[in-house]
Amino acid sequence: MQPRNMSMSGVVDLAAVKAAGEAKVKAEQARAESARQGGAGAVPPSSLVIDVDEAGFERDVLQRSTEVPVVIDFWAEWCEPCKQLSPVLERLAREYNGRFVLAKIDVDANQMLMQQFGIQGIPAVFAVVAGQALPLFQGAAPETQIRQTLDQLIQVGEERFGLTGIAVDATDGEDDDAAEQEAAVPEGPYDALLEAAVQALDANDFPAAAEAYRSVLSDDPGNTEAKLGLAQAELLARVQGMDQAQVRKDAADRPADVAAQIAAADLDLVGGHVEDAFGRLVEAVRRTAGDDREAARVRLLELFEVIGGDDPRVTAARSSLARVLF
Repeated sequence: MQPRNMSMSGVVDLAAVKAAGEAKVKAEQARAESARQGGAGAVPPSSLVIDVDEAGFERDVLQRSTEVPVVIDFWAEWCEPCKQLSPVLERLAREYNGRFVLAKIDVDANQMLMQQFGIQGIPAVFAVVAGQALPLFQGAAPETQIRQTLDQLIQVGEERFGLTGIAVDATDGEDDDAAEQEAAVPEGPYDALLEAAVQALDANDFPAAAEAYRSVLSDDPGNTEAKLGLAQAELLARVQGMDQAQVRKDAADRPADVAAQIAAADLDLVGGHVEDAFGRLVEAVRRTAGDDREAARVRLLELFEVIGGDDPRVTAARSSLARVLF
């Protein structure tokens, strides 16, 4: 069956926006009740990654998208980049634990869906939120970029449509192997590396600090301290030696120059003007397109890492960015 009621221009649905507040409250109450009952009504982890065909598309994607964002991975057995991307998406679906569902569609077996979505090449990744389709990216993108895209998608689902995700039964046995594998990974000598990084920062040796943090992340990609430290070291390395007066003048004289705005945003953040830095880059994203827009977006996400995702200024800026992008 072909997907229906889909707008490829974006995910803004006025009726859904009008009801978003009420839907969000209900969804949060349902998740809280499920947790209170020890997982009653929760789905097994195996439900987070599903194979979808034309016959089940309406049920498995369109209907499901009213509860949780559905990410669609268009792939084929002969596609080598697909073999790189698909395992990453599957792992992230499990890691995000119900914040989105991954639907895998074999284009060879589902030509109608491929045509309906206008797929020109694979891998191609779309999302469906509240029945509305949104193209995300094409090709085997880096994991960092994928995570950023997923975070923005989830935020849009929550803020515009009240989709807070689905509850996952953590007691399901399918997670046992993954948990054992994770427990078996040695932590490594992180304390020594992190201490070396801090000492390098104190000595203004920012490249050395960044290298030490990268060493930690290569073994432990989720290390929060190393992520934050690397973002700070890279920021300080960028502003080191800048002619601040000239950077400010360039940004004021050339508001459409993305490189000038990015450099000024770095200085804003180092100077403690966090909202100014975020606002400058959100505006740069709004004004531009193509590579310039992507450069401004990526730098903004890097500055979010410096401040930390729990900071309310980051939360506000993420909302502004989502409005500009979507």
